[in-house]
Amino acid sequence: MVKVGEIVPEFEADAYFPEKDEIGKLRFSDYRGKWVVLAFYPADFTFVCPTELEELAEYYEEFKKEGAEIISVSTDTAYVHKAWHDSSPAIKKVRYPMLADPAGKVCRLFGTYIEDEGVSWRATFIIDPDGRVVHMEMHDNSIGRSAKEILRRLKASKFVRENPGMVCPASWEPGKEALKVSLDLVGKI
Repeated sequence: MVKVGEIVPEFEADAYFPEKDEIGKLRFSDYRGKWVVLAFYPADFTFVCPTELEELAEYYEEFKKEGAEIISVSTDTAYVHKAWHDSSPAIKKVRYPMLADPAGKVCRLFGTYIEDEGVSWRATFIIDPDGRVVHMEMHDNSIGRSAKEILRRLKASKFVRENPGMVCPASWEPGKEALKVSLDLVGKI
């Protein structure tokens, strides 16, 4: 299982690419040099999942302005992704790649696969341009994520990468004060 601080190994899988309306291979190596947000979810044609993918679609341009690509991942096939995209008003808004993982290989790589159910936990990974995991979150499938919070975490991850020795306090957002790592701060916050 890939953890925070580790480099994501190369993987390849089928994906539905809504912007081109085509199914093809998605290679992780094609995203080196970019920030990547992997959004794992249990299944297409469900309840919470379309609300999350729709919200990510609504924030997609903001992610792209930050140099990031969103890739959603479930254990459905690329053909099921295409059918869902064509039939759901919420999923019609999705323009980012929808990775297909019917054998659960990518889910197992990231530790999100639920063996007894054949689906993924709801999980988010932020990966830096070098392919290193800088953020991971996994939780119960009944709880939806916030695209706004994922975007905030991406911005914080970018900030600390671009500003060595600086850290972001709770709820930090661009323009707010960050902290410089220093013994002078110990016990004074």
